[in-house]
Amino acid sequence: MGTKEVVNAEPSYGWFARLRGRSLSEARTIVAEALKEQGFGILTEIDVRQTFEKKLGREFRPYVILGACNPNLAHAALSTELAVGLLLPCNVCLWEDGDDTVVAIARPDAMFRIVDDPAVQPVAAEAQRRLQAAFDAIASLPP
Repeated sequence: MGTKEVVNAEPSYGWFARLRGRSLSEARTIVAEALKEQGFGILTEIDVRQTFEKKLGREFRPYVILGACNPNLAHAALSTELAVGLLLPCNVCLWEDGDDTVVAIARPDAMFRIVDDPAVQPVAAEAQRRLQAAFDAIASLPP
C-alpha cells in the first residue's frame, strides 16, 4: 500500500494525517480500530457527500464525519456538567484527496477550552490523551 504523512496544516483544533494510497473505506476501518483500542466507539456517521447530493442536489468529494464516544469519559463529563453534551461526541473527519484519505481528529484541549468548569478538565485531559494515542496509531501505520 501507499505511505502516510502527518499533515502540518491549520487549523490548530485538530490533528491531521494523510494516508497515502488508502481509500476512505480503508481509512475508516483503520480509524475505527484505533479508536476502539482507546475505548471509543462510533455512535454516528454522516456521509456528507450523500447528504449534499440528496438535500442540495450538489456534488461533493467523499467526506465522512464520525461521532466517536468513550462512554466512561462521556459519563464522567456529563455527570460533572450537563452542558458538556454540546461538545460531544468527539468528531473525526475523513475525506478523499486524490488517491489519499485525510484523517482529522478534533482536539479535546481546543474544544474544552471554552468550558469554564475546572472539574471537567481532568476528563478533557484523559480524552486528549486517548485521542492523541489513537491519532498516533493511525499516523504511524506502516504503508
